[in-house]
Amino acid sequence: MNIKAPHTSIVELLSLPICLYEKRRLDLSRFRMGHVYVDLEITNPERPELQIRHKALIDTGTTYTVVPRDVYSKLGLKIEGSKAMKTASDSDVLDMSYSRISIDGKSGVSTILVSDKLDQVIVGVVTLETLGLTIDPTTGQLNEVEALLL
Repeated sequence: MNIKAPHTSIVELLSLPICLYEKRRLDLSRFRMGHVYVDLEITNPERPELQIRHKALIDTGTTYTVVPRDVYSKLGLKIEGSKAMKTASDSDVLDMSYSRISIDGKSGVSTILVSDKLDQVIVGVVTLETLGLTIDPTTGQLNEVEALLL
């Protein structure tokens, strides 16, 4: 996958509070936080000819994948209901639909929410789990996850 993020070991991260407490000098440039983007395809599951390629932000703090209203409209999707969602600044009720989402050869049908406020696609954890993917926080890389049936 073509995702890049700075590498920091867990030991380095855990030593940060100790260095700050002891007022030791620490090179903080290695602790840069970054955003992880992926190229994905969003497809209308009922009309596969309606498909969009898009760059999307992976956000493990977001439950569902969210698409802007214009992406939803171009795909000709149907509203299946609505979901009340808590956002960083407020609460909102978003329209809910379903689409086929493909990331790096993995594909599945996932719930999507439609936003009138966002201008980018955000991939949430439900979609990542549907596709059997997880993000490694130390590298920013997407990895396959073993599915469990316990």
